[in-house]
Amino acid sequence: MHTAVTRTDRDRPELRAAIEEMVESGFTGVTLRVNDERGEWVGSAGVGRRDSPAKPPENGHVRIGSNTKTFTATVVLRLVAEGAVGLDTPVADHLPGFGLDPGITVRMLLQHTSGVFNFTGEYYEDGTFAPGIPATTAGREWVDNRFRTYRPEELVRLALSKPARFAPGTDWNYSNTNYVLARLLVEKVTGRPFAEEMRRLVLGPLGLSDTLLPETGPEIPEPHARAYYRYEDGGRQTTVDVTRQNPSWISTGGDMISTTRDLHTFISALAGGRLLPAPLLAEMCRPHPKAGYGLGVFVQQAGDDGATVITHNGGMAGHAALMYGTPGGGRTLTAALNYVDDAGLSMAAAFQKATQRLVTEVFGGGASASAAG
Repeated sequence: MHTAVTRTDRDRPELRAAIEEMVESGFTGVTLRVNDERGEWVGSAGVGRRDSPAKPPENGHVRIGSNTKTFTATVVLRLVAEGAVGLDTPVADHLPGFGLDPGITVRMLLQHTSGVFNFTGEYYEDGTFAPGIPATTAGREWVDNRFRTYRPEELVRLALSKPARFAPGTDWNYSNTNYVLARLLVEKVTGRPFAEEMRRLVLGPLGLSDTLLPETGPEIPEPHARAYYRYEDGGRQTTVDVTRQNPSWISTGGDMISTTRDLHTFISALAGGRLLPAPLLAEMCRPHPKAGYGLGVFVQQAGDDGATVITHNGGMAGHAALMYGTPGGGRTLTAALNYVDDAGLSMAAAFQKATQRLVTEVFGGGASASAAG
């Protein structure tokens, strides 16, 4: 066991125990950052790479997966505030070339109520699975194709070639396609690359110098923990280091890189009202009754007597990030995880249990954690 704790105004044994328990449950390494009325606590457990005893870097870079959606939704809502696009405007008005259902609005993209097929594959209520792009059929095929470039339009067209899940606005279904459409929408209404708008509207104002959009680039800046993927080949289990990969296969659904410090700064500023006008922040944090999902965030109650938390988590092929904040931004929890991923998502149960434990310790009550995506 390799555990380190830094910059703590007092010991937090319950937090240290929680991250050590995560390593015992199968995670390779964990770094946790908590900011609350007791100050800042940063701790790590496990290792940053499987061939070294060194702990994960304290503020290492990590692929944040679906936390990207919260950043993307914030960009869109800032453009709404600027008058560049309307929240209830039909998306097809701006992106006429895809044959989108004219009933799909900007709001529906951000809230996952568009009904558009998820290009990474769909799980149906009867237990069947409809595959999406080849990269997400997982196993060796994903490993062998992890440096392929996918264009956002390619992902959208594949999704739109499949039947819609439901009529726009009539139900809720988590779909990465919504956020690739959001990226294309941003580029269309501004005439600028999405990464440029992200820097102008979010990263620049907050000084998030360790947060980036790699687009097709496979590198992740140092320092960082390593990400791993396990697959079966010819009856043998093979584990591969997949830290380097072309993240265009997930595009704006989950391609960003950040650190626990930058995630803390972002969720604190967002929840604290420093990025969006109050009416738009209220819209963002109004949860859909089926899933508790607002516009790019889950809104949860940390147990019967716990705090309300605004959150998104994300996992991406051996890396994962957690991001939680209370309304007002006064208390936050962010974490970077590295682990061995696989087609069977064998770490999913441990991920759920660990996030529930952390949320309980930091925010009180018995919150259920949002799924990685």
